[in-house]
Amino acid sequence: MNEVTAASLAPTVAWGAFFLAFIFGVLAQRSNFCTMGALSDAFNMGDWTRMRMWLAAIAIAILGANGLQLAGLIDLSKSIYQTPNFTWLSYLVGGLCFGFGMALGSGCGSKTLIRIGGGNLKSVVVALAIGVAAYMTLKGLFAVWRVAYLDPVAITMAGTQDLPALFARTMGFDKKVWQIALSLLIPAALLGFAFRSPDLRKVDTGIMSCLIGLIVVGGWYVSGRLGYLAEDPTTLQEAFAGTNSGRMESFSFVAPIAYSLELLMLWSDKSKYVSFGIAAALGMVAGSFVYALATKSFRWEGFRDAEDTANHLVGGVLMGFGGVTALGCTIGQGISGVSTLALGSFVTLAAIMAGAAAAFKYQYWRAGSA
Repeated sequence: MNEVTAASLAPTVAWGAFFLAFIFGVLAQRSNFCTMGALSDAFNMGDWTRMRMWLAAIAIAILGANGLQLAGLIDLSKSIYQTPNFTWLSYLVGGLCFGFGMALGSGCGSKTLIRIGGGNLKSVVVALAIGVAAYMTLKGLFAVWRVAYLDPVAITMAGTQDLPALFARTMGFDKKVWQIALSLLIPAALLGFAFRSPDLRKVDTGIMSCLIGLIVVGGWYVSGRLGYLAEDPTTLQEAFAGTNSGRMESFSFVAPIAYSLELLMLWSDKSKYVSFGIAAALGMVAGSFVYALATKSFRWEGFRDAEDTANHLVGGVLMGFGGVTALGCTIGQGISGVSTLALGSFVTLAAIMAGAAAAFKYQYWRAGSA
């Protein structure tokens, strides 16, 4: 009998991520699911339909992720989000940069991949800018600044930074009681607000929003359950197979773009492989591409002029830097991170929204002064 190791489980994890992300790409292309678009619609036009879709997806992700943990199937404390190290300045700076950048770049990391699948050449350039800037923030020039000036500004907590643990430490009662309460009350409030709209009560729109949340839950199950080894026989240590972070992961689309470029550039390096994040990025593009072809909506699209090119390049760089610094994007922190009820994820989400709002005001100013 072949011994199960982290290396032998990695392909299963990668294929699981690809399959889920493929469905994500199809759903997002069909429903026009877009966080930047949701914020723009709400701030600029007062249309909350896409924002309600996003909130419904968050609610389902919270229910599902915490349900898996309460059932003993995964341990969310082993993700990157619930660590005791509360790097508040990184969350704020990274979130603000990412939010501003996604407005300049016509969408967040996930939307960039979806647009690539639909034939948008601008998004190819944005993805390259995201990937290079993200890699520089992980291991290059930007990483030096991040490690020296941002990450050290932190609060080390007595335990994990998730809301149930914080409430248990400050207000008493067992953490599990708070987890059950918060993982029911927060989604109930979000779903109640989301489905007040007749648009969300339409079967296809409501179902697609909830399915996106379930896909994030599926990501936790794939990496945290299917890819988990209590003791890898190769290292004799606990392991999560097929993830770049070495921890359990769900969907996020900034660092994976950087790792995708790294894999392409170092293809002959046998230590490099298709990880959960890389497979997810590929799946998003593939799902969007297949849906665009099937519906005959595939269209080539290029830049309008030099200013349009510059805005998208700057937006991509800001997203690459911000997404790595804040430990995630609108999906990575806004849905995956928030599903763990980590305080840092809520801070980052608020910073992303503030950054996007500032960018919308900047764009209005530019349009008025043109």
